[in-house]
Amino acid sequence: MPHDPAPMSEQRTKGQAAARRVEAMAVKARRRRRLEKLLPWVIMLGTFLLWEAAVHALAIDAFILPAPSAIAGSMVQWWDPLLTNAWQTLMTTLAGFALAIIFGLGLGVAIGSSTLLYHGLYPLLIGFNSIPKVAVVPILVIWFGIGTIPAIITAFLISFFPIVVNVATGIATVEPELRDVLRALGARPSDIIRKVGLPRAMPYFFASLKIAITVAFVGSILAETVGSNAGIGQLMLSASSRFDVPLVFAGLVVTAVMGVAMYAVAAAIEQRTTGWAMRGQAEQNVAPLDG
Repeated sequence: MPHDPAPMSEQRTKGQAAARRVEAMAVKARRRRRLEKLLPWVIMLGTFLLWEAAVHALAIDAFILPAPSAIAGSMVQWWDPLLTNAWQTLMTTLAGFALAIIFGLGLGVAIGSSTLLYHGLYPLLIGFNSIPKVAVVPILVIWFGIGTIPAIITAFLISFFPIVVNVATGIATVEPELRDVLRALGARPSDIIRKVGLPRAMPYFFASLKIAITVAFVGSILAETVGSNAGIGQLMLSASSRFDVPLVFAGLVVTAVMGVAMYAVAAAIEQRTTGWAMRGQAEQNVAPLDG
């Protein structure tokens, strides 16, 4: 009997259609990645242009709200003090943030592993976190004097709580059934924490780092405005005392740039170490095409 070429032709057509769908999905994914990289810069540029236009259109005085061009001019004029004080603030913030990671990770593991510690320490932590840090800074200045130490401690205090809460949550939410199975297999509590609890808590931990590093800058600058002789906070306070509002905004811009940079570093480390936890989100970014 003669061979019917229709089924083979139909299979070839389906294979070509599937290949085209795969290629279309790959093109769509590449376009989306390019858009994700470009979109923040477009939005930022649009925001500054809108800001500039609004200041000129409404004739707002620089004393009230300086235009981005005036802020840029102030940054060029005062680049040396800005750079010097920004470096001081960055070092202070990183020191406080490092202490927050060390103590926050340790206490978070302890609280997440023990129900007794959880119920015993959580009210104390919540109460202490509710205290406005601006009320604590003068006490730190009395204890340690004017300088870097109060700023480091304030950065530590304000970034400590998110790390503790997230690490404790990640460890405490390990499924009870999984704990029971591991115990039945002879695993000790320390083994469960080290091999299951800590890996489970890593996405929570890095999520807290991205929050903590940004609020740590708030703590440093807050302390610098109250009791310090260096740093962006002190520079902004000095500029506001002589009504140099563009320089105050320049300090805000420099702080924002440092915060975004540190956030990007934390996000890059998170992607390298816990990329497995974000794989599902990445796969959902490009929906399959309808066949």
